[in-house]
Amino acid sequence: MLLTSYLLAGLAILLAWPIPVALSRARWSTRSPFAAMVLWQAIALAGGLSMIGALLFWGLNPMGNTLISSLVSGVKLVMGDPDINSPGTVHIFALSTAALLGFHLVLTLIRAAWRISRQRARHRHILSLLSEKSPTDPSTLVLDHETPVAYCLPSFSGSVTVLSRGLVQQLSPDELRAVMAHERAHLDQRHDLLLLAFTSWNDALPWLPTSKLSLAAVQELVEMLADDAALREVPAPTLLRALLSVATGALGTPAEKSTSTPPPSSPGGPTEELSSRRLKRLLTPTEPLRAWSRNLIIATAIILLALPTTLVIIPGFFE
Repeated sequence: MLLTSYLLAGLAILLAWPIPVALSRARWSTRSPFAAMVLWQAIALAGGLSMIGALLFWGLNPMGNTLISSLVSGVKLVMGDPDINSPGTVHIFALSTAALLGFHLVLTLIRAAWRISRQRARHRHILSLLSEKSPTDPSTLVLDHETPVAYCLPSFSGSVTVLSRGLVQQLSPDELRAVMAHERAHLDQRHDLLLLAFTSWNDALPWLPTSKLSLAAVQELVEMLADDAALREVPAPTLLRALLSVATGALGTPAEKSTSTPPPSSPGGPTEELSSRRLKRLLTPTEPLRAWSRNLIIATAIILLALPTTLVIIPGFFE
């Protein structure tokens, strides 16, 4: 079990720094956002499992040769069995840290979900006062504001897309269709759940490079995925014009900023930021990764996630 804890600790270090840094700089991610998203999820899950597993195996090592025997000895120790030797202070600290880390991660996820759900409920109430349903689409709300704005508000009880009156008046029918397809992709693919997971990971461990890099990468990747969905309905120049209209219109002029209040944006949803990498892939489209390359990346993600799981289960039960 001691060797297993060392291996898990080494894997946790790799997943905490060099691997996410390398992936954040990878150029191929713009050619296959889906594969990059899968890999980021594997890194986050495997990293958390490796950290907790390394501490758990280190702490249980003095109490048995396998995970089962160690847990049985731990139960007997808690029940007051005098034949079971108590582990040292360092091992108790490792076990306590593993338990606290696992509890902290779960609690942070629940807290983030609760906070965002309440923010969205308040946001939905404000929209009911300031907007009206689109005559052509009941799931689209039109906000009475001149600033070009478009975003989605996810919900399990009825997601909506929000457009401002200024946006509807400014864009052509094809550009408006591109914006709607983009926002609809966010809702259909439930990008809000992906962002929730990585937001809670960043809230729980803000000092960890993986959490910061993964959140920034996922925020950009979900926008690329939505762009790709829109590109299946409209050509790239149309989508680019629509996105630029929203981006530049939201900035406004200094006079407009001082005399108007910008409409609210979706809490806990996609950022809609037009990053340089998104702009570049729309201006100069590159060929998507070949099928074998995407499959190789996804297989790597599966192996990466299976590795700490295997290290925890097999040596822990059959060593």
